Amino acid sequence: MSNQSAVTGARLAAKTTIGDWMRQHGDLDRLDCELLLCETLTLTRAQVISRPERLLDGNTLSQLASWAARLRNNEPLAYLTGVKEFWGLTFAVTPEVLIPRPETELLVEQALTLARELAGQPRILDLGTGSGVIAIALAHSFTHSSRTTGPVPEVYGSDRSTAVLGVARGNADKHDVSVHWLVSDWFRDIPQLFDLIVSNPPYIATNDPHLAALRHEPAKALRAGTDGLDALCIIVREAYQHLISGGWLLVEHGYNQESAVQNLFVEQGYEHISTERDLGGRPRVTRGQR
Repeated sequence: MSNQSAVTGARLAAKTTIGDWMRQHGDLDRLDCELLLCETLTLTRAQVISRPERLLDGNTLSQLASWAARLRNNEPLAYLTGVKEFWGLTFAVTPEVLIPRPETELLVEQALTLARELAGQPRILDLGTGSGVIAIALAHSFTHSSRTTGPVPEVYGSDRSTAVLGVARGNADKHDVSVHWLVSDWFRDIPQLFDLIVSNPPYIATNDPHLAALRHEPAKALRAGTDGLDALCIIVREAYQHLISGGWLLVEHGYNQESAVQNLFVEQGYEHISTERDLGGRPRVTRGQR
């Protein structure tokens, strides 16, 4: 490209406004586009929406073009920006970890309710912690809440991947919470007993058509055999041996797995088994007591 062409291109770029860019990318999700603009311009969403006349420079347009192409390839926004909000907190995420979903907040809510009823200083394990959002949300809720009147629970998070635990540790440091991190393939290297075990394991069947839309996320965090129950079978069975008498297990699962998961709890001998529904009315979290 000649110098004159470069200058002309720069001038044209300088005339592109936020409003222009949004119109040019009308095929993409509007919220995603607004959040990309927030990230590149260091503005709030309200500022982006209220300033459609703001000009975008060449560097900004180049970054936005790259991100827009990745969005069109169905890459999740969280992997582009490197962050995702969960439980009112912002977490770092990488392609090595599953992106936290809003429905998983139900698991945190249920765990908090049970933990506050436990005596002494309970020990809580987030099994297969990934980016650490569940363990960190629990620890943060106890250490930054006026409702915590007794001893603060000891929170543990385990994962088989040291790289994944590195992401979790960084998130814990960011939010100034204390979590004990353990390297373990499910319960293989966990000798402790716990008052409460929570887990959001892989629970999608290997032939589920929804996996195509999730191809950018780690398959090991999503797929769990032909019926999606492989990981849940292991967890429900082995958690029983890692709970104190009266301890609780809570697991997240698919909307169509309620009966199968409850049967796993019954077969293992848990009591007081129940399933909670998410905000969409779908069965999402099942719990049982040893």
